[in-house]
Amino acid sequence: MSVRLKLTLSYAGFLMIASVLLLAVVWVFLLRYVPEEIYTPGGPVPGDGLGSVFIPDQEDLTRAFFPRALVALAFLLVFGLLGGWVLAGRMLSPLRRITHAARLATDGSLSHRIQLEGRKDEFRELADTFDGMLARLEDHIAEQQRFAANASHELRTPLAITQTLLEVARSDPSRDTGELVERLRYVNTRAIDLTEALLVLSRADQRSFTREHVDLSLIAEEATETLLPLAEKRGLTIETSGDVAPAVGSYALLLQMTTNLVHNAIVHNRPEGGSVRVTTGVGPTTVALTVENTGEPLTPHLVSTLTEPFQRGTGRVSGDHAGVGLGLAIVRSIVTAHNGTLTLTPRPDGGLRVTVLLPPAHA
Repeated sequence: MSVRLKLTLSYAGFLMIASVLLLAVVWVFLLRYVPEEIYTPGGPVPGDGLGSVFIPDQEDLTRAFFPRALVALAFLLVFGLLGGWVLAGRMLSPLRRITHAARLATDGSLSHRIQLEGRKDEFRELADTFDGMLARLEDHIAEQQRFAANASHELRTPLAITQTLLEVARSDPSRDTGELVERLRYVNTRAIDLTEALLVLSRADQRSFTREHVDLSLIAEEATETLLPLAEKRGLTIETSGDVAPAVGSYALLLQMTTNLVHNAIVHNRPEGGSVRVTTGVGPTTVALTVENTGEPLTPHLVSTLTEPFQRGTGRVSGDHAGVGLGLAIVRSIVTAHNGTLTLTPRPDGGLRVTVLLPPAHA
């Protein structure tokens, strides 16, 4: 049976039960005042001069009450079925719109929205939630399509370079193989870095990791110690400070996040004399990790695009550490997977400030 028919039968059944109970109460109430037999000693009961007065007993009441009660019940049954069918239809009409939108989404149309009117009730809340889900799903699919296209392009580039180098070596056997091998090694390393970055990004998006108690301050110290030789090579200073910042998440992913942020702060910095500052802190409802660096002034529009996959700031990429364009995209995915927020802010005197807020670990 359909839900509408079930609701109709439920409405009608409830109405019938209520009617039977009401008639039963009326019947019991009447029986209290009607004797089983009427005794009239001494002959007929006198009336008002127009004849004898008729006093019904219980048998008379039964003959008069039950036929009319059955007619009333039959009428209430028909009324309950018809009224229940109409009421159930009106109640379920929002569900039909939601079902129609779900079918369209199943067929691939994610642009349709229910936009249910009326008061804020359970159906309106369900429709609004479904509309929000469709909007997020549409944005996610569009982002995934862009990501797949960009990833294909980025992966095709080293393969095309490798093929070109091999064809050159085959056509010119006398060419120096040492230079060729070195260039192939460089191209292959970048391809491996890109593949590993894609795997990390996929792992973070799927949230397929084990959560444990971690300290962001220790993670920050480990990341800065690892990248200290690179900073010294580029003539930069790194400063790490802050309080213990307990959080819950994947130690490996949070270390990858911090390493990406510090690496970006080193690479996209002044040629010499620049600095990188890494701080941690604890707030009432969050723990914070902040990485800021010196550098050239950045526009808010450029900063807003830095977390997109394969987006590189113009003039901010050094040739020896150009990366694969996924550093901040990985950071954003890791932060999202840990239910945190990521904020990028251009510094007034040049450079970038990146703030990560994560839920704290409760004791």
